[in-house]
Amino acid sequence: MHTFTLIFILMVIATAGIQLWLSLRQAKHVAEHRAKVPDEFTDKISLEEHQKAADYTQTKGAFGRLELLLGTVILFLWTLGGGLEWLDNLWRGANWGPMATGVAVIISFSLISSLIDLPTSLYNTFVIEEKFGFNKTTLKTFFVDMLKGALLSLVIGIPLIVLVLWLMESAGDYWWLYAWLALTAFSILMMWAYPKFIAPIFNKFQPLEEGEVLDRLTSLLNRTGFNSDGVFIMDGSKRSSHGNAYFTGFGKTKRIVFFDTLLKHLTPTQVEAVLAHELGHFKRKHVLKGMILSITMTFIGFAVLAWLMKQDWFYNSLGVSHPSTYMALILFILISPAFTFFIGPLMARWSRKHEFEADEFAAQQSNAGELISALVSLYKKNAGTLTPDPLYSAFYDSHPPASIRIAHLKQVGQN
Repeated sequence: MHTFTLIFILMVIATAGIQLWLSLRQAKHVAEHRAKVPDEFTDKISLEEHQKAADYTQTKGAFGRLELLLGTVILFLWTLGGGLEWLDNLWRGANWGPMATGVAVIISFSLISSLIDLPTSLYNTFVIEEKFGFNKTTLKTFFVDMLKGALLSLVIGIPLIVLVLWLMESAGDYWWLYAWLALTAFSILMMWAYPKFIAPIFNKFQPLEEGEVLDRLTSLLNRTGFNSDGVFIMDGSKRSSHGNAYFTGFGKTKRIVFFDTLLKHLTPTQVEAVLAHELGHFKRKHVLKGMILSITMTFIGFAVLAWLMKQDWFYNSLGVSHPSTYMALILFILISPAFTFFIGPLMARWSRKHEFEADEFAAQQSNAGELISALVSLYKKNAGTLTPDPLYSAFYDSHPPASIRIAHLKQVGQN
């Protein structure tokens, strides 16, 4: 057995083992606190709502553990089990050129992976989400969305794949630098295009109607100096009863989006507080920092890939006998999660820091008490657990636990 084969096996097992252990900790902790609403929420959330959140968390966690085990087996089947080798040999038999063969292998790999994931997606949507009253999607909408996503991926993905493979084949030792620049430009283009040209393929967006909510939001945007393409309502209720709000776009295409499910359950002052929080991310340059971090990590990733693709052991130790640029790309994408998993807690901590900063901005520009009320309402509506395991939360959660976040808001609201 090649040394890297052993390293790969150990990293995958270690990563899966830690994820499984953390998930079991979460399940135990939530179960132990299921019988009682935390003291700070007793006047806001009923025991029935608290237990629904606990049961929802438990159910999703149990299914997530099954997905983790299946995903680990599938990873080994693709690599050491010979799945990629079989797929590569299948398309090599067509006697096409390296570029056409590479595109065919990558597209067929993506298609097969999507089909493998389909049963779990269906179960999550039509069993788990349905059981807890969140699913509003029909089978027709589900499969139409899937078809739209597949066609969009082909239209956008094939030219990008061709460009990257061409650079890998033809641009010399510094291909990875050119590929990184191309991908960075493509990502910025997608940020600009997504709000106006891509998102409307899947959802309807309507400008927020005139009234108290729009008046409050307009006033907030004016006093914070934020320019956008507008405030829009998305028909999120077409697929789920979960509520959310987000910024999207780049430059003049920036827009603020509220799910219609969110607006149905918040007062105008609460909506204003939620928007103030989202503006905090922009004003504290969290979006820009996130872009810079993503671009930097992509740069490092391409540099590592450029070195690995020259090493025969990289292919042979992962079950592939014919080195190629496209196979290096697929292998790198497949195995990277096992080697970057331990960055997760640092990223989660960084994200939670940004959430605290955005809350502080919201407390300055609106009302901390209204944001607290909005958060409690969202926890109830989305069945978010109030009692996550501290270690699990530290490892995974991009947002601070409810009790910690609300305590922080109360503190900054008094300043």
